Amino acid sequence: MNKNLLIRTAVAAVAIPIILWICYQGGVWLWGMVTLLAVVAAGEFMVAEGYTPRRVVFWIGELVVLVNMCLAAPRDLWMSVPGQVVISSYFLLVALPLTVVVFLATGMVLCVRNASPAELFQTHARLMWGAVYLLGLYPFVIYVGTVLNLYNVEGMGVGGDWLLFLFGLLWIGDSAAMFIGKAFGKHKLAPAVSPNKTVEGFVGGVIGSIAVAVLLGFWRLTEVPVWQLMLIAAACSVAGQLGDLVESMWKRSLNLKDSSGIIPGHGGVLDRFDSLLFAAPVMYYAMLLVGT
Repeated sequence: MNKNLLIRTAVAAVAIPIILWICYQGGVWLWGMVTLLAVVAAGEFMVAEGYTPRRVVFWIGELVVLVNMCLAAPRDLWMSVPGQVVISSYFLLVALPLTVVVFLATGMVLCVRNASPAELFQTHARLMWGAVYLLGLYPFVIYVGTVLNLYNVEGMGVGGDWLLFLFGLLWIGDSAAMFIGKAFGKHKLAPAVSPNKTVEGFVGGVIGSIAVAVLLGFWRLTEVPVWQLMLIAAACSVAGQLGDLVESMWKRSLNLKDSSGIIPGHGGVLDRFDSLLFAAPVMYYAMLLVGT
């Protein structure tokens, strides 16, 4: 076992139980973990785009992400207001206005800078990509863990079970994709973005995720039909693997290998949780469909 793989394994052995424990605790614990990830990810994005902590833009970006996560939190964390009101109205009342504010503010500031229009437009477009990525997707991780309680849905386990399902299908699917891709991969999936990923590995990742669905169907989520869990796992796997490619596309545009080195052996938060951000919305809406 090489040194990097040993470090990766050691970090995973420590981090995974902590993450799952927090998922089952829910409430402020879950919100705090996801908010911490969002803030760190925002810092990684800003630094990669050239906005270091010495620049005011860096701290404005961090503040916007923190405010977004506070506003996105289910209100039962702060006061006795029905959480479903927040979930149903969050994107209309919070995420959309914040995104518009970021669009207007960055556009007005950039347009008066002394640079070529092409450069200014590209800078604006990249900042807006980060805004949508960081403001719109992180709250879904919290909602997967809280939606059952907020809507008083019965017969579908608890929020921690679904977060276990979400993380499990991504982790196991990622490992299956890697091993099957190395053993049988011949057809490149996205050579320009991620040369090592193959179609065979992609299929292997979906199969590994479906295996997790079967396991959870007989262990924790016993009241949900296994076939429904299998469909959810397949959809989340596809979204997660493509989400990983989206983040890789951003990194390759900057000639980066990792978004940072904050997680030993794994890179940065954006590297480690990129697939999660794309799979969480799929899981959330699938839970709503199953629960209705």
